[in-house]
Parts: sequence; structure tokens; C-alpha cells
Amino acid sequence: MAMPLLGDLWAQSLVEDRIFCSVLLFSWAVYLWEALLAWRQRTVYKTTTHVPLELGPIMDSETFEKSRLYQLDKSAFSFWSGLYSELEGTVILLCGGIPFLWSVSGDISNRAGFGPEYEIVQSLVFLLLATLFSAVTGLPWSLYNTFVIEEKHGFNQQTLGFFFKDAIKKFIVTQCILLPVTSLLLYIIKIGGDYFFIYAWLFTLVVSLVLVTIYADYIAPLFDKFIPLPEGELKQEIEAMAKDIDFPLTKVYVVEGSKRSSHSNAYFYGFFKNKRIVLFDTLLEDYSALNKEHSEGPGVDTQVAGGNEGEPETKAKTKSKKQGCKNEEVLAVLGHELGHWKLGHTIKNIVISQMNSFLCFFLFAVLIGRKELFAAFGFYETQPTLIGLLIIFQFIFSPYNEVLSFCLTVLSRRFEFQADAFAKKLGKAKDLYSALIKLNKDNLGFPVSDWLFSMWHYSHPPLLERLQALKETKQD
Repeated sequence: MAMPLLGDLWAQSLVEDRIFCSVLLFSWAVYLWEALLAWRQRTVYKTTTHVPLELGPIMDSETFEKSRLYQLDKSAFSFWSGLYSELEGTVILLCGGIPFLWSVSGDISNRAGFGPEYEIVQSLVFLLLATLFSAVTGLPWSLYNTFVIEEKHGFNQQTLGFFFKDAIKKFIVTQCILLPVTSLLLYIIKIGGDYFFIYAWLFTLVVSLVLVTIYADYIAPLFDKFIPLPEGELKQEIEAMAKDIDFPLTKVYVVEGSKRSSHSNAYFYGFFKNKRIVLFDTLLEDYSALNKEHSEGPGVDTQVAGGNEGEPETKAKTKSKKQGCKNEEVLAVLGHELGHWKLGHTIKNIVISQMNSFLCFFLFAVLIGRKELFAAFGFYETQPTLIGLLIIFQFIFSPYNEVLSFCLTVLSRRFEFQADAFAKKLGKAKDLYSALIKLNKDNLGFPVSDWLFSMWHYSHPPLLERLQALKETKQD
């Protein structure tokens, strides 16, 4: 009797109520699915306490235990922060937080002399308040992650002062980009007529291309110091490799990633004939500031001044062994990264992203006139464009976004295998093999994973799978 009764109640309920309940139920279904996957992976961390036989040649027991404990701490943090985020979102929806914030934004804009006809101004105030709320509520979690978990496992290099200065700077830069772009997008939607979705898509395409172009030159240097890679053997070999595969390299930079973390990375950026490579100093054994501090002896904490006023900003912690890769291994890592370019992965990702963006704007144009969507979230009298974007892109498209995310994860793993194979063709299999092992150790990656967790979350194949693929034809 209970199930038919629930079915009757559902059929008799208002459309907006059904929309709201569906959004809330799906959100919790996704959270519970993620929690199940995380529980499966935590079980792997807890039960795999000894190095498996197949890992014996590549990982010592001390590093294995360190990585296991690090991932356990990260998993626990992810559980509690995820639960908080889900509860916060649920409370906001149930208590009408979105219409309340919209009303507050209207009061602020009215007091500033902008009436209801200035919807774009009210939208910008709403966006500013919403991002400020998100930044404030997320701050304790970020502090705990940086100064408890990352600090405990030797990755954090920031002081508290540097952290807050960095957070404030990120918020200001974000608003300087987000608010003008949003205001122009809302204006385009307003005046675009029946085909506004085409103009809106073209605008976001141009904005994304501009941001990708200027990010490393004008935005990233606001947070980290970029210096040209010094003349020497490594730079010559990078330029030679780029020339061999017709990669239009113009500059090679080293970024001081060690100012904030000892994690390592490398990437390239730029369009057409203006490509640039960026290497984190933590990736380079010969350039890592953390390795230079090693000479001062174990257990020494050194304050490194990095601010304009000479305030101590980073903590360089000495390690018992060198971090990063040798030059040959760095070249192998770059061979993998350049493989993504040579094989067209970058262009393919851009095309997929823009096809998805166009589809979403088209569906937004179809749905924006449905008043029940706005009523479901407490907007009975007005249908603000910004709120429509929020409702449709974040809530209504949630099932589609989950499926798309999984498909892109599967595609990413395929691309990673292909990039490894490209590096292998360059004769870098042996060096890439050892580089992957070193990077896994430096970043305390845990090489054992639950198959379902790995399939859903890992954009890169598990370490053992990548090593096995390289080992098949690895050079002696």
C-alpha cells in the first residue's frame, strides 16, 4: 500500500515540487554513490599494509607506508568535507537560500540607485555575494587541508600569512574576470533574440581562448614566479626534441612551485606558432629549491623571504632524499606531454568542450521560458537570467554532467596511454618508466586501487598499468 500511495502523491504534486525533489534526490544519490566508491578505496588503504609482490621492484616499504597513510588522511578529509558540502547545499535549497540572496542583492542594488530594471547589476551583486559566501565557508576546510594534512605529510611550504594573501589575491583576480564576463554574457542573452544561444556560445568560446592565451603570461605570474630555464644541456635537449616533432616552442619557463607545495607538475600552453613549456622547479632534480635546502642537514626548517616587504612566505623543509627527476627523465615526461599535442588530444578536448557548451546553451534556450523551473527554486514572480543559468546548468543538467564526466575520464585514460606510447616511440620508454616511479614516490601516490573507484575517478591510468605498457617494449 505504501508504494502506490507514494506514487499517487507524486502524480498529484505540482510540477515545480517534483522538479525540486528530483534535483535534491539526485544530488544525494550522487553523493551516496561517491561515498560508496570512497569507502571501497579506503578499505584498500586500510587492508593493503604490505608492498604487493608486483610492486616490490619499484617501491620500498617505507615509501609505501607513507603513501598509504597520506591517502588515508586525504580520504577521511574528503569524506567529511564532502558531507559538509552536501548538507550545506541541501540546507540552502530547503531554506530558500537562493531567493533570499537574490532579494538581498536587490536591496543592495536599489540602495545604490539601481532599480529593478537594472537586472544585470543585481545579478553581479548576487554573484559577488555568492562567491564570497563560498570562499568564507570553504576557508576552514582549505586551512585544514593545507596546514594539517599537507603539513603532516611534508608537502606544505606555505606560511599562514602567505596562505591568506594568496587567498585574497585569488578572490580579487577571480572577481575581476568573473564579473565583467558575466555582465557581458547576460547582456548578450538579453539582446540576442531567438538565436541568443549562438551568440552566447561564441562569446564564451572567445573568452575561453583569450583566458588560455593570457593565463600563463599575465595571471599565473601574479601568484608564482616564472623564470626562463637557464641555458644549458636540459634546455638544448628540450629545444632539440621540440624541433624533431615540429613543436613550435618559443620559450621554456621554470615556475617556483616549491613556494607553496612540494608536489610537481609540467605543462605547455599557447596557440598556433607560439607554444611555451612550463616546468615546476619541484620536477627538476637540479633546480628544486627543496633539494638545495637538503645541504643544510636533516630536520632544518628554513624561512624563505618572498614578499614585496620581505615577509617570510614559504617554508622549505629538508628531506632525506632528493626530489624530482634527472634531465633524461624530465625529457621523457615532456615527451609524454608533447605527445598530447602531436596526437591532437588538446584540439580534441577543445572540440568536445565546445560541442558540449553549444549543446548546453541550446538546451538553456529551450528551457529558460519554463516558469515551473524558477518556481521550483522559489522564484514565483520573476525569472532572472542569471538564476536561470544557475538552475539549468547546475541542477537540471546534473545527470547529463555526471555521464559526461565519466565519459571524459575514460577518454582521458585512453589519451594518457597514447601519450605514453608516443614517448616510447621517441626512445624515452626507459626514462619515462623511472620518472613515473619517482613522481609517484615524490607525490606519495598509492599504487593500489579499487577497480570501481579507479574506473570512475582516475583520469590517468593506475601506475602499474602504465608501467606494464611501457615495460613491454622498454629499451635495455
